[in-house]
Amino acid sequence: MQREEISLQTLAENEDINIGYSDNDIVIIDSIQKFAEISAAHVTMNGIAICTNGKVQAQMNGQQMALHKNQVAIIPQNVMVTDLMVSPDFDVKAMFLTNRILQSFLREKMNVWNDIVYIHHHHIITMEDEDMLFYTNFYEMLRLCMDNRASHPYRTEVIQSLLRSAILGLCGSLKQILPDTGISADLKASDNHFQRFLDLLNSKEMKHTTVESYAEELCISPKYLSAICKKNSGKTANEWITEHVMEDIRYYLKSTDYSIKQICNLLGFPNPSFFGKYVKSHFGLTPVQLRNQ
Repeated sequence: MQREEISLQTLAENEDINIGYSDNDIVIIDSIQKFAEISAAHVTMNGIAICTNGKVQAQMNGQQMALHKNQVAIIPQNVMVTDLMVSPDFDVKAMFLTNRILQSFLREKMNVWNDIVYIHHHHIITMEDEDMLFYTNFYEMLRLCMDNRASHPYRTEVIQSLLRSAILGLCGSLKQILPDTGISADLKASDNHFQRFLDLLNSKEMKHTTVESYAEELCISPKYLSAICKKNSGKTANEWITEHVMEDIRYYLKSTDYSIKQICNLLGFPNPSFFGKYVKSHFGLTPVQLRNQ
């Protein structure tokens, strides 16, 4: 089974995708004409996609998702998208951003994005009419900068400033829908280790490692890491690690042709026997059964 890596390079090289703008950290897409022909995609960047017409259904990390007109999809980095089905009139305006640029845009408000995406798993948001009007007008202004000011010496800075404003506005809307669970979206500066843990967890290729290893990279104690994870999300650090490892296992088994041994090496398991026991314990199936399911 072949997979498609949704990265800056592959987006820019795909002839079926109309690129409005791209640099080292951002790709802005005008439309995707043959999106349904992608059988499986590994989205390596953060994505924001607004459906302007029609609808699309897909599996994202094994979960069924449906995006309709006037809805926005919030896509975290490093997710698997499969089983795409789109309507004939489907169209989308989308942007993909590296974690570095997203963090520079949101700064201390990055916790709102992380809360929505990783804690509450709100991936599809319905836009109000006034929000759609705002983003429609915003996109037209952005298009003017992309189309007519290619030689402007500060073109990149202007486009990035516009994008930062739009993403801040989106995060403001996202913050309003966060449920009141007693966990504040505006975490204190002393609690930003939790956000750094999420960023580290999502950027690592080999996620299957110990809490102690993550804590060492963050220069904090394992006990403190576990405490802040529980405080800010209700889940332990080990539960976060396990959840992300399971997503990677599902992706590599069901959407690639890699052998079990290759997957073990990619994900940091010591040997296929240990990997098989881990998969059986968490999925109730052997790796081969999960792959053929």
